[in-house]
Amino acid sequence: MKRMLNAVLLTMVLAACAFAQADKQPAKPDASMPSADQILEKYVQALGGKAALEKQTSRVAKGSFEIPAFGATGTLESYAKAPNKRITIIDIPGFGTIYEGFDGKTGWAKDPQQGLRDQTGAELASAKLESEFHRDTKLKQLYPKIVVKGKDKVGDKDAYVLEATPTEGPTETWYFDVASGLLVRSDAERESPQGKVPVQVYVDSYKDFDGVKIPSVLRQVTPAFTLNIKIEDVKHNVQVDETKFNKPAN
Repeated sequence: MKRMLNAVLLTMVLAACAFAQADKQPAKPDASMPSADQILEKYVQALGGKAALEKQTSRVAKGSFEIPAFGATGTLESYAKAPNKRITIIDIPGFGTIYEGFDGKTGWAKDPQQGLRDQTGAELASAKLESEFHRDTKLKQLYPKIVVKGKDKVGDKDAYVLEATPTEGPTETWYFDVASGLLVRSDAERESPQGKVPVQVYVDSYKDFDGVKIPSVLRQVTPAFTLNIKIEDVKHNVQVDETKFNKPAN
């Protein structure tokens, strides 16, 4: 699910720029920390378990968003299909429709301001990573270096803090609720046409959809704006036409 959230954020960065970090506290080291493997295994179990997650082969999610700083609201929908295809569609009244997709090989984006463009370099690397449909069960494969950094607070929750470095791209910081095992925050630096954007994603209100837990409330914080997202409907294993992910002709 996190790949969809990150895709939404990258798309919304474009929208916010067209319309116009919170301080990070160090984690507290603790010699009694569980291993990265133990934290990630608990996370997968908390989501519903490896078998339930890998039973899903497609996902359609729909919701709404608001950017309070700009008075902007709109709708979003995301389509994803195993092994690594996705498209996110953002509709902003008064501005237009924004698309960001990955067809398994090619990453692309389209918006009313910049038109159609190919993703390259670090932006493309992030698109590939975030398009892995079964990403949550493949974290150790996708991120060869994962280090436990200690414990920290996310709101009123104690959280284990992990630093994860992918095979290609910048290091990310993940916060997992000590009690539930679920991801409650993710920090990363994302590439956009406007340059590198530091991002904090706060994850809340997990709900069960077809046997797996998915966050329904998200707050994404960048230096320029805060984006609030509500995921209202999720369906798995629905028919999604392969052409849905194709880069448009213009």
